[in-house]
Amino acid sequence: MKIKDRLSLYFTLIGSGILLAVMLSLYLSVYTIVHNHFYSQLKDRANIAAQLYLEADEITPDSLIRVKNGFLKNLPNEVIRLYDSRNSAAFINDKNQYWDSKTIEAVRRHKYLQYTDKDYQIVGIYYKDNQGNFVILVTANDIEGRHQLSAILDAMMIIFLVVAVLLFSISRWLAKNTLSPIKNVVKQMQLIKSTNLHLRVNEGRGRDEISELAHNFNRLLEHLENAFELQRTYVANASHELRTPITSIIGEVELALHKERSVEENKKTLQLVLEESERLRDTISGLMELAQVDMEFTIAEQSPVRMDELLWEVESYWAYKLGTGILQVNVEHMPENEIMLTIPANHQLLFIALNNLIGNAFKFSSQKPVKCNFYADEQLIRMQIIDSGIGIPKDDIDLVFKSFYRGNNSHNFAGNGIGLYVTKKIIQLFNGTLNIESVEGEGTSITVLFNRVN
Repeated sequence: MKIKDRLSLYFTLIGSGILLAVMLSLYLSVYTIVHNHFYSQLKDRANIAAQLYLEADEITPDSLIRVKNGFLKNLPNEVIRLYDSRNSAAFINDKNQYWDSKTIEAVRRHKYLQYTDKDYQIVGIYYKDNQGNFVILVTANDIEGRHQLSAILDAMMIIFLVVAVLLFSISRWLAKNTLSPIKNVVKQMQLIKSTNLHLRVNEGRGRDEISELAHNFNRLLEHLENAFELQRTYVANASHELRTPITSIIGEVELALHKERSVEENKKTLQLVLEESERLRDTISGLMELAQVDMEFTIAEQSPVRMDELLWEVESYWAYKLGTGILQVNVEHMPENEIMLTIPANHQLLFIALNNLIGNAFKFSSQKPVKCNFYADEQLIRMQIIDSGIGIPKDDIDLVFKSFYRGNNSHNFAGNGIGLYVTKKIIQLFNGTLNIESVEGEGTSITVLFNRVN
């Protein structure tokens, strides 16, 4: 059963159940009112009978006429009996003793009695008079009341059925309209194949569960696109990057083996082999790092990471490697609450990303001092890495984040074009942003931003 049908059924059952409970309560209330009203009528009949038969000698003729007029209209199947102190019928003949002595004594004992016997309601009163103490019993069949109750019950049944049908129709319409965004999301999902993983499902502007579903599906697509991109990266670039130094090494070694060469020439050959081997090593390391980041992209274990402590850890690393003070850390602002310095992330991956940025700053500035400005408050954490190196050409700024891409002015520096690609993927993994501002020949400023509002 589809969700919309199930929701319609549940809504109808719940609504119908509530309506049925309300109708039953109303019917029981009306039933009680009708019965009590008829008991009141029977009690009046008993009092009128007492006045007619017992008080007639004490009232005026006009009053007696009024009493008789009040007693003219009988109730359906009405029976009235008066019994004296010996439980014998008085004033009205009662050959078959309509009520037994047990009932009469119960009225005499309780002074007033009312009960129901099958379709009849009975009222008995104890009446003291100068002629003696009498028990007056009245019974009748409330045919009109039963007809009214039956009509009310029929009306309630019709209303219940009509309302149940309306509830089902309205609930089905509501369920269909409420779940229509899911249907739209499913249609968009069906359009996504392995060849167009760049497409995304419309998340809408709402903050409901459907938007959350679309958001998480888009994140899954992002992970899948990342995995496919990893494959394309290896296929399109890894083979070329690995083949070039290996081909160079093999060519130089073969030439050295087939031709007598001087010591100076052999030294140059070994120097070239060493350089190509180092290039091959850097490429393999970059590819392994790339593979690690892509694999961790979906399974990275996250824990609270204090960004100031991470920065000081990187500063210690470069102080040991290049000397104290080479990385100049400037703390611009710190929040009062230390918790604001933490973000949910993976410590090792963030270390790789930050270390790549600072390593590039040192490399392209020929080991000149690099500045790192740190700012944190209740809304954001910002790190700005500034060098005075060769800078990045304006046309290359949007391309440096591509894997294996190297700027036109960077070919004289060692590298494989993977570092910034890996760094950006790590920063994005933990919902951060990475921005570059650079002037060729003057230096580069890279800003890492983690915004708590987003």
